[in-house]
Amino acid sequence: MDIQKIHQYKSAFDLIAKEIKDDDGNTIEIWYARELQQQLGYARWENFVVAIGRAIESCKTLGINIDDHFREVTKMIELAKGAKREIQDFMLTRYACYLIAQNGDPKKEEVAFAQGYFAVQTRKAELIEERLNEIARLSTRERLRASEKQLSRNIFQRGVDDKGFGRIRSKGDQALFGGLTTEQMKHRLGIKSGALADRLPTLAMAAKNLATEMTNYNVEQKDLHGERSITAEHVQNNRSVRGMLGQRGIKPEELPPAEDIKKVERRVAKDEKEMQKGTNKLPKKEDK
Repeated sequence: MDIQKIHQYKSAFDLIAKEIKDDDGNTIEIWYARELQQQLGYARWENFVVAIGRAIESCKTLGINIDDHFREVTKMIELAKGAKREIQDFMLTRYACYLIAQNGDPKKEEVAFAQGYFAVQTRKAELIEERLNEIARLSTRERLRASEKQLSRNIFQRGVDDKGFGRIRSKGDQALFGGLTTEQMKHRLGIKSGALADRLPTLAMAAKNLATEMTNYNVEQKDLHGERSITAEHVQNNRSVRGMLGQRGIKPEELPPAEDIKKVERRVAKDEKEMQKGTNKLPKKEDK
């Protein structure tokens, strides 16, 4: 997501932020779900309530009092001919909004932005962009893990053991990285321990994932069996992806190494805990 689009989304989310006083008289930011729904690209309230429900369940699982961050309220809307009707809404803290974004549709660009926007306490666009890049890399790494796990299951069912899977994956790396083996790539990137993918930039990880997904698809569609035929398929898919990148002047083996993904995961997890602790709670419900 480019910085111009980040500024555009940031302005829209800033506009719907409200301020109220907590029980100690401190000013806290809150958002209303009906307004957040629109900014997150949900056309129907019924669908958005599902994301809110998942966020509330996440809050419960973490042992956090949901009343501190989610407050169901009602608001009046005007209908035709001056009639009015009460509708459901929610008052939400920053942490609640973050959980909703985490449980929203990740394919929506607005949801992806919201994950970064609500994760940082500051409203600086540069820090939001930095977090969005981290989220994108973590998401890409998770997709690669999932597709490789699926490939391992697929080929095991077709007569290939764990050692065979390692050889197939290594041959795929060699095809993607211009003849460099997995170990040569690790040496090139200065990796002394851990998986090659953990230090790859997002683009290179996405390339590996695309080739692996293609292999998964064709192994199932063509009902391939045995290490030789599956290796040939995986090598060809990696060559195809490399060729596509080459058409845009990109050589994946020449991309600079990225920060170890495990460090990014630890930092994001730590930031999430600090955000949860640092988010002011909603004031207590008033007795009716």
